Amino acid sequence: MNRLPAIGFLTGTLNAFAGAERMTAVIANALAEKGYPVYVISLWDEHSVFALHPAVTHVTVHAERPSFKRAYLSTVLGIRRLIKRLAIRELIEVDTMLTLFTQPATLGLNVRHTAWEHCHFDEDLGKPARRFARRLAARFAEQIVVLTERDRKRWIEALRPRCPVVCIPNPLPFPMPAHAAPRTGTTVLAVGRLVPAKGFDTLLRAWSLVAAQAPEWELMIVGEGEERAALEALREQLGLGASVRLPGAYSDVTLAYEQASIFCLSSRYEGFGLVLVEAMAFGLPIVSTNCETGPRELLAPDHDALLVPVDDSEALARALLGLIRDRNDTTRLGDGARQKALRFSQERIVEQWQGLMGQPPST
Repeated sequence: MNRLPAIGFLTGTLNAFAGAERMTAVIANALAEKGYPVYVISLWDEHSVFALHPAVTHVTVHAERPSFKRAYLSTVLGIRRLIKRLAIRELIEVDTMLTLFTQPATLGLNVRHTAWEHCHFDEDLGKPARRFARRLAARFAEQIVVLTERDRKRWIEALRPRCPVVCIPNPLPFPMPAHAAPRTGTTVLAVGRLVPAKGFDTLLRAWSLVAAQAPEWELMIVGEGEERAALEALREQLGLGASVRLPGAYSDVTLAYEQASIFCLSSRYEGFGLVLVEAMAFGLPIVSTNCETGPRELLAPDHDALLVPVDDSEALARALLGLIRDRNDTTRLGDGARQKALRFSQERIVEQWQGLMGQPPST
């Protein structure tokens, strides 16, 4: 008889190439590998763009995305039915916004709540309800998981939660590469959804300055999203059609890191910045904006990265040109980055998650 508690991950959907969804699949798979009964409950869409372990069961509340204002009650009742049917004892809400559904859905049920925050505390992503949901989680969750120590301190000082706030960083989603990328090419890589938060417009403006002085180099931005048309238009406006590629999302992003010699993160804000850990694992020197919260915590200036102000295309261009011209500097930063990536192995991070799960609550 399996004595480990059944774990449920509640998320919006797994049918989207995004960081929180990717981490849901990674942690769910790892816990299933450890023998836990694991379920992923998506609010909508039965499809997943991420591979799931055979022992992970994926279920949905709605077949298609509804209007949650109109379908609030049916969503709450649907979550409750699934929790009862699957005998879930540990419920991990993959976004604190989901507390708005799970608090009423689990009334009277023997379920422990973990609210998993993927965005930094001072960013609500344009949804004021997120602030209320965080207060709800601080009052009723058994534990809150955040991605950085900086964010843990913000939660505690701002909300004084009644439960522990635990920092568990995102793990490297693939095994540590046996070797660093060769860095013999002339490609600067950026990876992320094509959305305003990632600052790819600033990166393109920076690249117009880089390309004028290093025309043999190219910029590759891997990802997909709502800003594609605007970014393609800006690329053409800046005359960068020959030196900037936007190939879309990769099913295996490691192929992109293997081809790169420098990694660039141009974000306006990050909850964590998983792509930084991925780039570190391949020993890529990093140029990053000094944005909240992940980059400020993950990166050590002049040890494994060069940091520049947010939305400063000229500073971004100067840092990139510095690495393009100084291969000794790229080697030094790349070696420091690869060493740091070892801290984010899946085994180490999953052990921290296991420590939170424990045994089922007493009945």
